[in-house]
Amino acid sequence: MEGLYQGDSIFWVEVDRIKPNPFQPRKIFDESTLLSLAESIRQYGVLQPLTVTRKEIERPGEGIYVEYELIAGERRLRAAKIAGIVQVPVVIRTGEDSDRMKLELAIIENLQREDLNVVDRALAFERLTKEFGLKHIEVGKRVGKSREYVSNKLRILLLPQEIRDALAAGEISEGHTRPLLMLMDRTEEQKTLFKEIITTRLTVRDSEQVARRIAVDRSRKGDLTPELLLFERELTEKLGTRVRIEKKEQGGKVMIDFFSVDDLAHIREILSRERGNQSMPAAAQPQNRAEIAPEVSPEAPLAESSANQQPQEPNEKDLYSITNFSV
Repeated sequence: MEGLYQGDSIFWVEVDRIKPNPFQPRKIFDESTLLSLAESIRQYGVLQPLTVTRKEIERPGEGIYVEYELIAGERRLRAAKIAGIVQVPVVIRTGEDSDRMKLELAIIENLQREDLNVVDRALAFERLTKEFGLKHIEVGKRVGKSREYVSNKLRILLLPQEIRDALAAGEISEGHTRPLLMLMDRTEEQKTLFKEIITTRLTVRDSEQVARRIAVDRSRKGDLTPELLLFERELTEKLGTRVRIEKKEQGGKVMIDFFSVDDLAHIREILSRERGNQSMPAAAQPQNRAEIAPEVSPEAPLAESSANQQPQEPNEKDLYSITNFSV
């Protein structure tokens, strides 16, 4: 029931009579911060009132029952319950607020307090546009942001759920979504880049470089013969990283991506192991020996014939052998 009346608009209301806001845009509440806030509330109380609306519900045989619907302050309400607080201060908004107004107020409060993660913010903007028919510029005005800001946040929802979950959990940053969105029409490459970001902790800048390179690679594939494309794919699988062959009028170059010193050391180990296999007597070498030489470097030009050697007609089978590649 309503108790102490303070000032012109603050009341004390039992926490059990305050219902959650069905339009609360925030879905994730960090348990540790709630516990910290609960401890603060035990010592000092709820310093900032919650915002609610008042509802009168008629119950047969019981008369009029009053309950409250939360508009803003869900973290404080949850923490107050954890702290065992019976009543909290509230500001009761007069009149019937529309559903859109409840959503707007909840979004604005969270934005002002920076409580929304980027995915929840995008989902809230989506509700304003889809359920209430607001344009991006109108949403921007209501939250004090530009139309471009709203549009960019909404684009995040185009990403697969796995990537959105990682973003909400803080495993990747919002900046990483830009290169991932560049690969929306290339699902497999997008998944590969996402895994590289997670496993090798790629920076945003490195991720953008990879995404741009993939886009360029797509346009250049027509310049490579089927044999070179196959060779490129085999090297990629063997080394466990992206390998690109760039063909020129005379020769070309092989480029091997690496993202850390450990990654480069792993590539070197593979190449050294293959070099050891090649130095074995033919009878001792594995039958399925990989055709790769240790001389390949992260950016190695195709070798030219030595000036001291007599030119020989190239064997068609050896044309794309890895032994033709050296530093």
